[in-house]
Parts: sequence; structure tokens; C-alpha cells
Amino acid sequence: MAHRRVIISAHNGVHARPVAELVRVVQAHPNPVTLRTASGASVDLSSVLALMDLGLERGDAVVLETADSAAAAAVLDALAEVLDPS
Repeated sequence: MAHRRVIISAHNGVHARPVAELVRVVQAHPNPVTLRTASGASVDLSSVLALMDLGLERGDAVVLETADSAAAAAVLDALAEVLDPS
């Protein structure tokens, strides 16, 4: 399983705009992607409502996971960039 730990640095945490972008990226990926919080909550990133219900804020640590594949690193990079823009 490919995974990436990310500290959310997006200015307002994970609100409507980043959630929409995360879901858009995941829907273009052939395998499911999950997000796990430090408290152990885990959601499928294709679900806008499940992700919004987490109430993720700036400074929260999350782990993104997807099946190993040729595209895994690229999708994790794209998702990490939404959560932790440089």
C-alpha cells in the first residue's frame, strides 16, 4: 500500500474548495484513496461529505493511502499538494 503523511498547511484547513479538488483528483485515479486522521478516523476521498465531516484544520496530520500502482506516487503527490501547498 502506497502512503504519504501530510501536515495540512492550507490557509483555512480543508474547506469546500480543497475538498472539491481532492475529490476531483481521486476520481481520475483508478484505485480508491483513503485519508486517515491522527485519531484513527478513515474516509474514502471520493466522498465529499465524509471528508467535510472530519473538520480538518491547518496543522492536522493525515495519512493518504492507495493501492500500489504506477500512478500511486503521482496521485499522492497531487493530493499532498492540495493539503500542503508550497
